[in-house]
Amino acid sequence: MYIKELNILAASTNYPGPLSSRAAAGDGRSPSEAFMAAFEAVNTATPSLSCEHVLHIFPSFGIGGVPLRMVRIFNHFGKRFRHTVIALDNNFDAASDVAGDIDVSLLPTRRPRRGVLRAVASSAVALRRLRPDLLLTYNWGAIEWAMASRLLPVSRHVHLEAGFGQGEADSQIRRRVLFRRWALSRCALVVVPSRSLEDLARRVWRLRSTRVAYVPNGVDTARFSEPVRHGVPGFIRRPDEVVIGTVAPLRPEKNVGRLLRVFATLDKSLIARLVVAGDGIERGSLEQLAAELGVAECFIFTGQVAPESVLGTFDIFALSSDTEQMPNALLEAMAASRAIAAVDVGDVKSIVCEDNREFIIARDDGPGFAAAITRLARDPEKRDALGLKNRQRVTAEFSQERMFSAYFEVFAGDRVP
Repeated sequence: MYIKELNILAASTNYPGPLSSRAAAGDGRSPSEAFMAAFEAVNTATPSLSCEHVLHIFPSFGIGGVPLRMVRIFNHFGKRFRHTVIALDNNFDAASDVAGDIDVSLLPTRRPRRGVLRAVASSAVALRRLRPDLLLTYNWGAIEWAMASRLLPVSRHVHLEAGFGQGEADSQIRRRVLFRRWALSRCALVVVPSRSLEDLARRVWRLRSTRVAYVPNGVDTARFSEPVRHGVPGFIRRPDEVVIGTVAPLRPEKNVGRLLRVFATLDKSLIARLVVAGDGIERGSLEQLAAELGVAECFIFTGQVAPESVLGTFDIFALSSDTEQMPNALLEAMAASRAIAAVDVGDVKSIVCEDNREFIIARDDGPGFAAAITRLARDPEKRDALGLKNRQRVTAEFSQERMFSAYFEVFAGDRVP
């Protein structure tokens, strides 16, 4: 992997002023000249390569569903494309999985301290200097770059919208709807991983149907074909114990606290353990919640681990998020032949096999969620049957090969069917 770290926007914290005539009052420069000067630190010296240059704007390139999925896509495409990655929070942890021979440049950045106008202007200047063949923006966090491309387009622009944070778990924020409606209206394509998000983009954001492409996520089914049965560090299964588990970054929208509260209500005659694989800002509060609920002794945090190392330990995979579209963790659990108990968010109910859909419960129905988990916990034959059917479904419908093929068309400029 070729990683070139460039502090491309460091000068943006020293803007001469807002985008007005006052901006250049001190030195006689026009606002546009001032902004250009602020970006003289941008290093635009790149090798002359025949492959296409793709610029990716991520809110974060940390460990999470979208960055890890795109890393798999980078690796699969190999040297066909060269990539520049800007992470607006300067978290590039997902880059550790990029193959060693892939040409990837990581560009740290500093966003203007305040003001949408400054952020859009700085993004426009950066686009002008970097001049990619393809611009990919990701989610709401990159909307200012999408707006910059809308104002001053320099290349083909594709926006990937994978879902929403907790603030839009129940409804769309009106201001954001208007920004998306305008900023994405001239994108070559807006790619979404779920049918519910496809409908929202057309109906609420009012994007033309021809500009919205449904590209479902894909999973490496071979990687999860033989999950490790006893891979949780320090875990020893008790006789007749049922293990309920989830894999999730510990962020508010994943609402692992909901799963904890449901777990605490399970019948005490059920010998059960709850395993949470993942890490994040909510870990401390979740540990405290487990203690308050009296289930700390039946609760294990593994920290950040490879999903295939823990999924085999789970008898039931549980998903308790406030908002999802097409969760990678769900696809991985299905590929590992797990039965699923989950809340009904995004496309979750339509993703699992038909027989598993009765265990997908309304999001805020805590007693129903507990009942679904209990039914699966007491019926090992049902769990095995559902696990087999879930694997068959994910293999047939959501393989990573199908995803790679669709994304190649997105990158290359062809319309995804």
